Amino acid sequence: MATTPEPESIPTPIPEPELPEPWLRGTLTEIDPTRRQILHALELAREDAARWVTPLTDAEINARPHGLPSVAFHIRHIARSLDRLLTYAEGRPLSPAQLDALHSEFAPVAYTEIVLAELRAALGESVRRIRLFPLTTFDEPRTVGRKALPTTVIGLLIHCAEHTQRHIGQAVTSAKLVQALRPILSSPISS
Repeated sequence: MATTPEPESIPTPIPEPELPEPWLRGTLTEIDPTRRQILHALELAREDAARWVTPLTDAEINARPHGLPSVAFHIRHIARSLDRLLTYAEGRPLSPAQLDALHSEFAPVAYTEIVLAELRAALGESVRRIRLFPLTTFDEPRTVGRKALPTTVIGLLIHCAEHTQRHIGQAVTSAKLVQALRPILSSPISS
């Protein structure tokens, strides 16, 4: 008789492919339309990562087929850039820890579950932070980076969504490529 796995060993559920994208589910209606779409974009990224990144082995998440950035890079970059973008939106400078995290996004070794846990935590914290912005602050000026490039609170919040979607799309494409290469990568090298 099969035994039920312990709760901590149950993987993150993969969303049903038939489920409409978050923005088509009629959720988050208590939130203003702009933030709702931003939060839906983050939710879609979480679901895409669960579906396409969870099945990857540690070697596959680090693979760089044809020199492309690894899936691990894209997932780390999403998590860490959300923190940086929201820090700018809050009108604060980046901390030394955030700058260190930026420089380690391309680290060559990552573990699938750890990278996904970082993403889940970052997405959850980002949702919390985005919900805290009053609508009245959306037009307030903000600056980004050492060059203090001009933007606004809403510009940064919208960029959180578009930047996350750009990188999750690249992560999904790289994950599909790595999965397609499994037969080639796992075959013995002939001499």
